[in-house]
Amino acid sequence: MADMFSDAESNTHKLATLTLGKAPRRDLLPLLLEHLPEENIVHYGLLDGLSAADIALRYGPVAGEKVTMTHTEDGSFVILSAAKVEVALQALINELEAQGFENILIICAGEYKNLKSTRAVLLEPYRMLPPLVNAITEGHQVGVMVARKEYLGEQAYKWQSLASRPCFAVANPWAKHDDELIDAALQLQEQGADVVVLDCLGYQQRHRDFLQKLLGIPVLLSNVLLAGLAAELVA
Repeated sequence: MADMFSDAESNTHKLATLTLGKAPRRDLLPLLLEHLPEENIVHYGLLDGLSAADIALRYGPVAGEKVTMTHTEDGSFVILSAAKVEVALQALINELEAQGFENILIICAGEYKNLKSTRAVLLEPYRMLPPLVNAITEGHQVGVMVARKEYLGEQAYKWQSLASRPCFAVANPWAKHDDELIDAALQLQEQGADVVVLDCLGYQQRHRDFLQKLLGIPVLLSNVLLAGLAAELVA
C-alpha cells in the first residue's frame, strides 16, 4: 500500500478522502473543489482496483453479521461486512497518518465507533452532521431523506440527538426520474417537516433546488455541509 502515497511532508496540508467504494467520489468532488484547489485533495477507496470477486473475498459478509453498503457508479449497491470494513478503514487511516495527512474525511453513511487517529483530524459524517443540523434547525421539525429503506433503522439512531424526533422517507437519488423523490418529499411534508435534510452523498444540488421549489421550505444537502466543514479545516 505504501506506493500509493507521496512523501509525508507534501501531504501535511492536504485533505485525504476515504470512501468505502471506489475513489474519487464524483458526487462530492465538485463540492470540495468549490472550496479547495484540486491539488490539495487526495482520494482513496477501499474497493480501488478490486474486481467483484476480490471484493466478495476480502469484504464479503457471513450470515448474521452486521453489514454495510456502498454504491457503484451505476447506482447499484454492494453489500459488505461492517467488521471487515472497519478493520480496513483503520489500517488505511494508520497508513495515511504515517504519510503525513492531518485531515482525513471518511465518506460513508455508517457509524464506525472504533476508528481513531493519533494526530490527524478524522472527519466522520455520522459524528459531525447531527449536531450541525441540530444547531441550524433548532425549533423546526426535520425530515430526513435517505437512499434506501435498509438505512432507516441506523438513521433513526444517527439523528436521535436532534431536539425534535425527525421523520423519514426514502428516495433513490440515482433513479432516472424524480417521481420517487417527489413522493418522498411530500411524505415528509405531510408528517410535519418544515426543514428537509437530504442525507446521502448521491443527492445533488439539483435535487436540493428542485425540492426547495416544490415544497417551499429549506432543504439541506448533507454533502454540502460536509464539504464546507472539511474545507474550513484545510484552508
